Amino acid sequence: MRQIKIFRYYFFRLVLLIFGLISFSGICFSQTIIIALGDSLTEGFGVSKEEAYPYLLEKEMLSKGHEVKVVNAGVSGSTSASAASRLKWYIRSQPDIIIIALGGNDGLRGLSVAHMKKNLSKAIELAQSEKIQILLSGMQIPINYGTEYTDSFREVFHELAELYKLPMIPFLLKDVGGIPSLNQPDGIHPNPEGHQIIAGTVLKHLEPLLPEIN
Repeated sequence: MRQIKIFRYYFFRLVLLIFGLISFSGICFSQTIIIALGDSLTEGFGVSKEEAYPYLLEKEMLSKGHEVKVVNAGVSGSTSASAASRLKWYIRSQPDIIIIALGGNDGLRGLSVAHMKKNLSKAIELAQSEKIQILLSGMQIPINYGTEYTDSFREVFHELAELYKLPMIPFLLKDVGGIPSLNQPDGIHPNPEGHQIIAGTVLKHLEPLLPEIN
């Protein structure tokens, strides 16, 4: 009988220990997955992976106690045409939040604003159909193609945010775009200091979207 009692005692202690470990691991590894879907600005053209804003964004949020994983889904040269197809692949990871930061190359190439709006709409509707929170990033371009095109390009992002009721970063390159000291010699892609500022801009709009547990 004594041996049975001892066995039961240690058995229940083991069960409690296992249960505690499972609960603890659930807390530690309950991450908010964030996909940063973009182009070369997101990928970090001309800078290291650790200097690009998605990495800096994750680093900053972790330092503030948020359990997050930011996936850099930037592809240099990509336009809005690839938004929905690329998003389908990343949805497999069951992300909680998707930052859509595409359209810059559409504007730089003078592509149809109407087509860009349609492409981004498809990606937004796909994410919403999967109950994924979206943070839409606005873009602005130089007036190379005239003020009418430039204005309509800028307004598309605001129209989409209003139509789909999305939180929005008005301009991804706020306080960076057009400032030589924060950009590489091409005048388009941010340098490491520029990416630091972008990370701060994104964080300001992203943090309110994080689940309360974070």
